[in-house]
Amino acid sequence: MTGVLTIGEILVEVMRKVRDVPLDVPAEFAGPYPSGAPAIFADAAAKLGFPSAIIGAVGDDEFGRLVLNRLRRDSVDVSRVKVLRNYLTGIAFVSYFSNGSRRFIFHLRHSASSKLSAGEIDEEYVAGFRHVHIMGSSLSINKGMRESCYKAVEIAYRSGATISLDPNLRPELIPPRKIREICKPIVEKAIVILPSVEEAKTLAGAADLDSACQKILNMGVEIIAVKMGSLGSTIYTQNEKKHIPAFKVEEVDPTGAGDTYDAAFIVGLLRGWNLEKAGHYANAAGALAVTKFGPMEGCPTHSEILKLIKEEKRGF
Repeated sequence: MTGVLTIGEILVEVMRKVRDVPLDVPAEFAGPYPSGAPAIFADAAAKLGFPSAIIGAVGDDEFGRLVLNRLRRDSVDVSRVKVLRNYLTGIAFVSYFSNGSRRFIFHLRHSASSKLSAGEIDEEYVAGFRHVHIMGSSLSINKGMRESCYKAVEIAYRSGATISLDPNLRPELIPPRKIREICKPIVEKAIVILPSVEEAKTLAGAADLDSACQKILNMGVEIIAVKMGSLGSTIYTQNEKKHIPAFKVEEVDPTGAGDTYDAAFIVGLLRGWNLEKAGHYANAAGALAVTKFGPMEGCPTHSEILKLIKEEKRGF
């Protein structure tokens, strides 16, 4: 068993060029950029020198070729990505605001990104991976994608692989109140959950972060790495709570930073690092991800992360 596998949406992102411009007025966009939370995760893991693969689908169009070319260039295994002639590659339009909020318009449910079924999940292929990572956004697309993720997790779990979940809540795809229901089959088998503060509280149905994380740990999860943006991250286990401070960088675009953090944290754990070392590594990866415009553009290499850690004189 080797490498990490993820399943889910592969798309392009078309982004407002400046902040605070809503999507219901005419204004300039930039892109398309390769995107999709699972695709960013897979790309980030591969750039860190770890074997990485994704199962999904794109359309037989320029957007699909754009994303696949990027993933192949960065050594992601895309052998299980379908190219569909009769569907367009998924698209997300996004606008960012100065208060940190985002607004999305997704073309996913009727795109190639959604055309995956459990029957297409190859048991022998999935069983060859050490780790499977699932995104809540993938679970939110439709029943076919959700059941595909569930099947892959069941295969991986039976094979002795480890499982992680990023709730990656997208209100544009599914109401927040439903996230607990659709994530439950993954949470029951996951050793790692990687939520934001609000996602942790939503997932647990709790009013404060500490209570939320304790409830999730009581479900059998071993590690919760809570992503807190410019405040860094906090790692919870049954025995400890450890805050990892953020790195100081100039933010250009936060897109994909959480997915990059996920990849770095999981890669660190799979390399046998302790939680604090994996946390510093993941914080540095997430910080570097925000320094470039575009979802995958800031995915750093291992050496770039080590350089940032050395510059800030972190023990590593």
